[in-house]
Amino acid sequence: MYSLPSLITALSLLVYLVLAFNVGLARKKYKVLPPQMTGDPDFERVLRVQQNTLEQLVFFLPNLWLFSFYVSPLWGAGIGALWLVGRIIYAWGYYQAAEKRVIGFGINSLSGVVLLLGSLVGIVLSLLHSDFHTL
Repeated sequence: MYSLPSLITALSLLVYLVLAFNVGLARKKYKVLPPQMTGDPDFERVLRVQQNTLEQLVFFLPNLWLFSFYVSPLWGAGIGALWLVGRIIYAWGYYQAAEKRVIGFGINSLSGVVLLLGSLVGIVLSLLHSDFHTL
């Protein structure tokens, strides 16, 4: 029943792992040794992609699972897949130039908000249809 949201979760973590690996490659390429967090602007964009993705995962993953549980695992996975595609477009664009990140960020932000609002509706409806004595 929850195989598709599980797949989206695993793929999201895989994308994050690749983005973190890219930071290591960029550190070597641009000679930015740890613990430095600044240097060549091309390095900083690669690092920012990884950091922003980590920040977005904190918002996305709970929303994916709440939506999947209270609304629909199929729809949750579909919207989650859209979030994942948006995140990849964001990374690809940001690696090239900061202004090219906007479309991907818009896609994953909108899909994340849809998951959040859908979750809230699903939770409220579940509460309204439950026996409050069992809460």
